[in-house]
Amino acid sequence: MNKLFSLFLVVVFCFSCNEKVKNSGALVNTNEELYEAIKNAKAGDNIVLANGTWENVEIKFVAEGTEGSPITLRAETPGQVFIEGVSNLEISGHYLVVEGLFFRNGYTPTSNVIAFRTSEETVANHCRVTNCVILDYNQKHRDNDDLWIQLFGKHNKVDHCYIAGKTNGGPTLRVDLKGNQSIRNYHQIVNNHFGPRPRKGGARGESIQLGSSFTSMSPSNTTIANNLFEECNGEVEVISSKTNFNEIRNNVFYKSEGSVVTRHGNYAVIDGNYFIGDGVNKNYGGIRLVNTGHWVVNNYFYNIIGENFRSPLAVMNGIPKSPLNRYNQVTDVVVAYNTYVDCKSPWQFGVGTNIAQADVLPISEIRSARPIRTTVANNVIYNTVGDNEPVIEHDKADGVLFKSNVIDNSGVKFNEFNGGLVSAKLELKTISKNIAIPTGIPSSVEPYVGFEFNTITKDLAGNSRADQNKIGAFVNSEMGDPNILDKSKYGASWYSNVIEKKAPNTHVVSKAEELQSQIDKANNGDIIALNSGVFEIKESIIINKNITIQSKEEAKAQIIFSGKVDTPLFSLHPKGILSIKNVSLKGNNTNYAFATLKEDMSNHFGLSVSACDISDFNYALKVYKESFSEAITFESTSISNCENGLELSEETNDRGDYNTEYLTVNNCIFNNVKQNVIDYYRGGYDESTIGGNLLVANSTFTNCGANEPNKMLLNHRGIVYVNINKNTFKNNAVDYVSILWGAKENYELDNVITNSGKIKTEENLKMKLMY
Repeated sequence: MNKLFSLFLVVVFCFSCNEKVKNSGALVNTNEELYEAIKNAKAGDNIVLANGTWENVEIKFVAEGTEGSPITLRAETPGQVFIEGVSNLEISGHYLVVEGLFFRNGYTPTSNVIAFRTSEETVANHCRVTNCVILDYNQKHRDNDDLWIQLFGKHNKVDHCYIAGKTNGGPTLRVDLKGNQSIRNYHQIVNNHFGPRPRKGGARGESIQLGSSFTSMSPSNTTIANNLFEECNGEVEVISSKTNFNEIRNNVFYKSEGSVVTRHGNYAVIDGNYFIGDGVNKNYGGIRLVNTGHWVVNNYFYNIIGENFRSPLAVMNGIPKSPLNRYNQVTDVVVAYNTYVDCKSPWQFGVGTNIAQADVLPISEIRSARPIRTTVANNVIYNTVGDNEPVIEHDKADGVLFKSNVIDNSGVKFNEFNGGLVSAKLELKTISKNIAIPTGIPSSVEPYVGFEFNTITKDLAGNSRADQNKIGAFVNSEMGDPNILDKSKYGASWYSNVIEKKAPNTHVVSKAEELQSQIDKANNGDIIALNSGVFEIKESIIINKNITIQSKEEAKAQIIFSGKVDTPLFSLHPKGILSIKNVSLKGNNTNYAFATLKEDMSNHFGLSVSACDISDFNYALKVYKESFSEAITFESTSISNCENGLELSEETNDRGDYNTEYLTVNNCIFNNVKQNVIDYYRGGYDESTIGGNLLVANSTFTNCGANEPNKMLLNHRGIVYVNINKNTFKNNAVDYVSILWGAKENYELDNVITNSGKIKTEENLKMKLMY
């Protein structure tokens, strides 16, 4: 008996050990071991990547798990397996899980970083990517579009991931429906943290795109839920829904310069989302509607003051008989039980109407089809400061039914839309920093019961509407703080994008040969203080971090640059953000003061020039193609005796791209700058590129533009926002100071022009169509 019992224990022990080995997984240390482990993987296996850096690894995870026994490819320690260099991951098969990987310091060799397929025919089904991070994994060239995550197949899931920092073209994540194997996919994109996506400077910068124009008639049934979108500023569309039957639920859009857009496709449900702005930035958007059958319910909008395409609710005009890639008419849409607090003109109808541009656009581009059979009911608007136009009709909203909507407009009169928008005195109950609920809805305003309104069974907080239904997103103000900005609720469990701010260190430089070495030693945010005197520099100073250079004393330190022809004094590299103050810069007439790299600008740069003197350069600033800065500022600075001034005009692909979001010239002096005095270009007729911002104010231009081929002093063709005010233009050998685009936000005011041509407004500029 004892022998039998001992044998039994041995068998149990061996079985337990085998199970332990199986559950812990096979640890792989090299690319070859990884490929071999994948090749031999069986249902239930775990493939464990050893901690460390995996460089130049192209992973094809092809295997067949089962629902009860998936195959897992995971990090030995989540967050300590770094996928770097020219690397990517492709998945195909069934019931596969990828967990804990960190993609950084590199770029994909293909069109995607993570693809849920390994060929057009071989896709992934019931597969999952979880607890992973993709950070700054950008192509070297901005025009090389790619996708960081591309979903094919069916029933796949991306959850608890952190994804941030995409600067090149292409949506961050896209669901593709090409082929029957990817239609009605029921994918889930849930509990992720879409961290900051910087402004791209053109189109093709969505955070999520569901399908494309040419699959827009297909059902996708994709769910985007419980995600945080933080500072997703890539372009005007944060989420672009281009297929049918998608659900966008319970997400938080925090300070994101764009909107949730039903760009193509029909029957989207947008339910229970928070849209949080700051009451200052007009680029933070809400929901923009195109097409048919959408339900927009239980959403909360706070301090969103965007207009037109970025308004809290933008209902667009369509194109009659629109092709698939343009704008279909809005029909049969429901907007109900939403709450708007301190939002400027929150409802805008007929957005995008362009009838006035009929003389420069083909008939097939004219958006004249107004929304019809659309219901706006049971919504609440609260304005601490009264709004003269809480509802804006860019075109008549005569196809919209307004019912049981209430507004507290602080006593300011408004259009009541035949009683569909009722004035009331409400109270505002603060729940948290970004959530305040209007209370005291008059009992006389009963919720409108439209067709299938009975299907709206809960409010934004999940409370039942069955017993105490009220208008607005909340039926009960007695609620706790939902902590919508608690970042621990979203993204990878092991990663945080919260960075502790540190006080800058100051590095004093007395000799020219010390300047580059001190910059190299400095940390982001540090200050380089130049002692008084002359610094003779022969080679370009590389700026690849956020740094400030300034004179230590009140008198300007002087930098004289004798570098080679067409080389810059300050070479602005990816992530190089330079602020230079109170310094004199002098060239040799053949070199440049500031310039980006000619290529490989994989990330943004930045430049702020204040109280400086810049003279005797070929270019004061040269920005090459595929370079982008969120802001370039010249203030209280003189630029003199230069062949060229500020040149940002190489984005000539006419796809809506441009080199900086904000170009500001204030209180500056331009003297004897012969051409490209200010040259800032955005080409292509693309209404989705609502960008390019030029401010030229309080500045003086004298004897400039003599060699300008087009005889125009300030070139800003295609830039949407232009403000030229309180400047003096004297003795400039040009025909035009500027030609403004009247149909856009181009203005001039209080300029003094002497012997310098004129400022002309051209209402409709003819632009190249992009599609």
